[in-house]
This record gives sequence, C-alpha cells and structure tokens, in this order.
Amino acid sequence: MKVLIAEDEIQTAKALKIILEQNKISTDIVHRGDDAWNYIKSGSYEVIVLDIMMPGMDGLEVLSRIRREHLNTPVLMLTARSEIEDRVNGLESGADDYLTKPYATSELIARIRALGRRSEVYTDNIKTAGDLILDGNRYEMRVKDRSVKVTNKEYQLLELFISYPGFVFSSEHLMDKIWGLDSESEIDVVWTHIGFIRKKLKNLNAGVEIRTVRGAGYSLEIIK
Repeated sequence: MKVLIAEDEIQTAKALKIILEQNKISTDIVHRGDDAWNYIKSGSYEVIVLDIMMPGMDGLEVLSRIRREHLNTPVLMLTARSEIEDRVNGLESGADDYLTKPYATSELIARIRALGRRSEVYTDNIKTAGDLILDGNRYEMRVKDRSVKVTNKEYQLLELFISYPGFVFSSEHLMDKIWGLDSESEIDVVWTHIGFIRKKLKNLNAGVEIRTVRGAGYSLEIIK
C-alpha cells in the first residue's frame, strides 16, 4: 500500500512516515497543500491523509480539488479540529474518514488499512518489467518460479523504476522521492540500496537491470 501524508508539522510527519513504513506501508510526506496536490496529480496512492491547516493550500481545498477531478482515492482528514461542525464539514466536503489529534497510532494504522481495502487500486499491487514481477502485496520480486524478498526502500525504488522504464533518475531525485527532504540519511544510502537491488536481480537471473548513466543517474533497462 502507498500513502501520501500531508502534514505541516515536520516532526509529526517524519514520525508518521517511520511508523507507517515499519508496518509495510510506503509513504510520501509533504508539508504544504500545494505540494500535496502536485504529488496527488503525479502519483498513485491507495490512501491520502490530509491535515486541514497547511500553508499554500489548506486540506479542505486539496480535498475539494481531488473530488472535482473525480479521483476516488480514499481521504482521511487528520487534524486538531475536533468540533462536531468541523467533522461534518470535512466529511461533507468528500473525506472518507476523520481522525482528531491526539490519536493512537494503532488506530491511525487501522483506519488507513481499512480505507486502503476500499481503494480501487489496492488490489492492483503488481508491477512488471520484462520477466520481472514486483509484488507489493508480498514485498517480493519474482522471475518465473524464483523469488526474493525486498525491503520497503528497495520496493519503493523498484516501483519507481518500473513505472518509468528507461527514465534516468538522479541520485538526488531518488533521495528526495524515496527518503524525503527531511531525511537525515546521506546520499550514499541511494547507492547502497541500488547495489542491494542489483545483487537480487542478478541472483534471480532477471531480464532487467539498473544501469548507471554516467554523470546523470540510474535507469531500469530490459536486457532480454
């Protein structure tokens, strides 16, 4: 499952990302409403979690745009506003669920999973490139009758590469997209994870590889 968290409190967003990814939920985080809308337009999410009070565009405006564009992705409003009229306003604006702060993380995860089960794209969590199958339900990649488990970050990298075969991604772009602007990791974490993926692809004798484009970045290529 892939989730977008739009939360203007940076530390709260970072904590949510850690918790969700520990529970095998791939997570992108943004801190502005306009950034949230840009991610929603260009990404594919099973669930969107929106704070109401955000700079650039508030959560209700983002929600309104989602519904005007006839996007059916489930939306959970996560906010400190707890008055009944605030809840009613959020739900009537098109939200599928509404959770107020402070909240129990176990309840948040349960609600996200429940919304994910309702998402039209949730069941289609398989991506392919050549003879390689990336299974997001089992967190593994397969070639014919052989399979190997992948970590959360390996899965996110492979998902991105497979979605845009032949596209060259810079290390900086991958760092931003997968680890986030607020990550304390160094850029070499990208190289390390690509190395892990390459080793697993080789062990599977996969007909695809991640190639280094000198001075530019990395791309996924079908080789047979």
